[in-house]
Amino acid sequence: MPRSAARTRKAATDARRKVASKPRKQAPPARATKPSRPMAIYHEHPRWFLPVFAELDRRSIPYVRLDAAHHHFDLAPNGDQQYGLIFNRMSPSAWTRGNAHAIFYTLSYLAHLERSGVRVVNGSHAFRVETSKALQLSLLHSLGLPHPRSAVINHPSQAVAAAHGLRFPIVVKPNIGGSGVGIVRFDSIEQLESAVRNDAIQLGLDSTGIVQEFIPARGGHITRVETLGYKYLYGIKVFTSGETFDLCPMDICKTSDGAEIKTACVVEGAKTGLRVEGYRPPPKVIAAVERIFREAQIEVGGLEYIIDDRDGQLYYYDVNALSNFVSDGPRIVGFDPFARLVDYLVKEAR
Repeated sequence: MPRSAARTRKAATDARRKVASKPRKQAPPARATKPSRPMAIYHEHPRWFLPVFAELDRRSIPYVRLDAAHHHFDLAPNGDQQYGLIFNRMSPSAWTRGNAHAIFYTLSYLAHLERSGVRVVNGSHAFRVETSKALQLSLLHSLGLPHPRSAVINHPSQAVAAAHGLRFPIVVKPNIGGSGVGIVRFDSIEQLESAVRNDAIQLGLDSTGIVQEFIPARGGHITRVETLGYKYLYGIKVFTSGETFDLCPMDICKTSDGAEIKTACVVEGAKTGLRVEGYRPPPKVIAAVERIFREAQIEVGGLEYIIDDRDGQLYYYDVNALSNFVSDGPRIVGFDPFARLVDYLVKEAR
């Protein structure tokens, strides 16, 4: 090889080594961008989701509200591709507000969206679990997690036979519930027999009910755990007088020390005797809750559990895909859960 060519090659090699030895500049972190297409919030209740809408508006994120009670969908090709994401906020208690028709319609709509390739948060499987306490209990049973002893009936006349072997008091619940609607407590088999004779038991929309042992709460509270993206978000203790089964956390207007929460309750007003405080459950409980929601395919959800005051046993008993975050989150749990929710939706919509 000619000497001049060798010198040229050596110089090129030295130059490459010099460049390689220099520290490389780190690329700036990618900035969060708004979705290219608007997301849609599919909901039925007129007030529960105002904080979500407010956070989306604050960030100028494009979105559309879809009223489930007055919705229809077109089967034309690509008719659903106008949205980058659809967030299902349909309520199973819609039947108590005259919108029962929208519940079963929603099951068909969500399945159609998924077949069409639309990104759905809390899709058809999640909503099936949300709208069936029987499915929730079956899920807990399949995972080997403790839950109150229960039986599933499809006619009020079966309630007495289903209650034999259960420890009283018991409760009878509609399979499709929401916010504690329709739950009735019976302290003795005689009370239950009388209710059956007098046609006083109503099983709700699908004529299916749960006969279940009533669990007296240790410390006068239940615990609710909220998740986002199948991961633990926060926990709260909900204190109740025992006079109501409606423990929706957005209905709770007092902290555990009796102070008023500054954000107005956005459901049907304050529930007497309910108080709330932030609480982090044990790691074992958090792991179980995350497992439940992965199996249920519920990306945004809340689960309630209770400690039996009689023997200290923990029971999981309510799995919710329609999760309403607690009012005044920064004060109660140390951050705004609605902001975290919008972060998640924006990420998934991209």
